[in-house]
Amino acid sequence: MARHIELNPVVHLTIGAIGEPGRRTFYLQGSRGTQTISLVVEKEQASMLSSSFESLLAELNTKYPRQVQEEPVWTDMRLKEPVEPLFRVGNMGLGYNEESDQIVLVAYELVEEGEEPNVVSYWATRAQIQALIQHAQDVVKAGRPICGNCGRPIDADGHFCPHRNGHAA
Repeated sequence: MARHIELNPVVHLTIGAIGEPGRRTFYLQGSRGTQTISLVVEKEQASMLSSSFESLLAELNTKYPRQVQEEPVWTDMRLKEPVEPLFRVGNMGLGYNEESDQIVLVAYELVEEGEEPNVVSYWATRAQIQALIQHAQDVVKAGRPICGNCGRPIDADGHFCPHRNGHAA
């Protein structure tokens, strides 16, 4: 039976990666009290999450301007050890609660068709999300350099670039 875990509100929310560039595993992690929930995400999901949060914050700042600026709650964006993922994320969704002025990130487990996914909801303030955006972008960029010709990652020993007629970059 699938379960739904609510971390409302989170006291820590981050994205991090463990491993060498090219072989990194990305994690979405949030904490409330003594409970820490880590989920495996793809690099592309981490990047898209950052972009989606940016768009959402821009929209919220126009539709629901804040009266008082929030102070960021934390500065330590490292993953909390031990990192023990609950599941691999298949889908994510974002929402907003106007009454509490909180943003919710809902992560759904990657499951086979017909199975019921586990779900984790991370509730955060705008300041927490703003801190997460830049950090997530930095984590994603910290990987392998990107080839200027084909847009694919370059390994330490180079890579095959189809735009260079078969010559190694």
